[in-house]
Amino acid sequence: MKRDTKRTTRPSIRHTAVVLACAWLAGCATEPYQVPAMPLPATYQEAEAVQHQDAIASDWWRAYDDATLDALLARIDVSNQSLLKSMALLRDARAQVAAARADYFPTVGAAASVTSTHLSANVLGHSLAGRTTPDHLIGLGATWEPDLFGRIGNNVDAAKARLQASADDVAAVRLSLLAEAAIDYFGIRSLDREAALLQQTVDAYASVLQLVTNRYLGGIAAESDVAQAKARVEGTRAQLTDLQLARTQLMHALATLLGEPASTFTLPVATSNPGETSIALPATPAAVPATLLQRRPDIAAAERRVAAANAQIGVARAAFFPTLMLNLNGGLESSGLAGWLTAPSRFWAVGPSLAATIFDGGKRQAGVDSARTQFDASAADYRQTVLNAVQDVEDNYAALRLLDEEAASQRAAVTASDRALQQATERYRKGASAYLDVNVAQATALTDARALEAVHRRQLTASVSLFRALGGGWDRKDGKTGEPAEASTPASD
Repeated sequence: MKRDTKRTTRPSIRHTAVVLACAWLAGCATEPYQVPAMPLPATYQEAEAVQHQDAIASDWWRAYDDATLDALLARIDVSNQSLLKSMALLRDARAQVAAARADYFPTVGAAASVTSTHLSANVLGHSLAGRTTPDHLIGLGATWEPDLFGRIGNNVDAAKARLQASADDVAAVRLSLLAEAAIDYFGIRSLDREAALLQQTVDAYASVLQLVTNRYLGGIAAESDVAQAKARVEGTRAQLTDLQLARTQLMHALATLLGEPASTFTLPVATSNPGETSIALPATPAAVPATLLQRRPDIAAAERRVAAANAQIGVARAAFFPTLMLNLNGGLESSGLAGWLTAPSRFWAVGPSLAATIFDGGKRQAGVDSARTQFDASAADYRQTVLNAVQDVEDNYAALRLLDEEAASQRAAVTASDRALQQATERYRKGASAYLDVNVAQATALTDARALEAVHRRQLTASVSLFRALGGGWDRKDGKTGEPAEASTPASD
């Protein structure tokens, strides 16, 4: 009994040792992964005074309460070609994962052939010299590589990380397109309001021109006053034409973002009172820098590419270990059709094969070194993306804060210049001042009014840019990606 126990124990010990050795070697080929460290400040310096909500809806643009904007942005998911391209690349990445996973399974092939072989009659000592031999063969073959050292597993991990990065790219492209389209739309609406202001100004200047002309005809004003007043009217009309050109170009840019030819896209002019801000700024969202790591899809994509590069190190290290292949071949072979399907025509072969590289002049080590440098480069890209994101948020927080102060000062300037223009015009009407005073007051009032509209336009741009900088409501943790339906489930692999 003791002898039998030893006989059964020794093979078990050997098998266990082999399994443990393979597991240890596989662990040597696997590179542990950690997200690159990126220290972040506790708060944004430029957002210390912000006291508003920190939750951003996935449809953040609805905070501007503009139905036309909502309808336009809905078209981006359907027809923007840049977004459609990124979604096609996502499908390609999904196919690459499937291709990498296929290496886990055996490869099975089939072959059939009908040949006739004639050997030379001048071959000495050959039993078939000068004879023609027919051969009819049909067979199956299968090969399988067990993933003992993690090459296949690391390849799959790298493909899955690239798939997740591709899905994040879709979200990043979509967020950028939505923000760009919103900025173009707000620019068009701002130009509409500025054009209304210029048209009102042209009408006012025309009224003054009539006053100056009447005074000239009455012998009260000089002819130069008429010329100056007419120059002011025509110059303002030229500015109005220039605004119309800028609006047309913005409208063409918006059409391209929406995936429509610029020749067929139109956006009616919005009606509003001159100087009126028809689009109100939404509440400024509050956030902390750490949330960027979950909210910014470009940061998430950069991190996934670091993970993919880390997995590629494991693939490169697996090249140092031998490759085990399990082979199976079998089928039927006969010289004639009559005996093809009989039992004696069977053939088969089965067995493992082990192959290892003994010397390659440092090629495998160079592959590992290359994979490590690719990892370092990806980690640097990730850290730089985070730094750029923090700067982006700080810039737009600062812009909103300072532009709010500038708008208040500019509104005061508009009020003062309007009052100065009214007084100068009234004095000129009564003959108490020269037309030069009216001319200067007109130029100042128009400049201040257009500057105020420019500040409103910059405020809207900064507001949209802040939503984009904070990730636009995208959040991988809870699945609220805000992506098109096709790209909404990429990370489930």
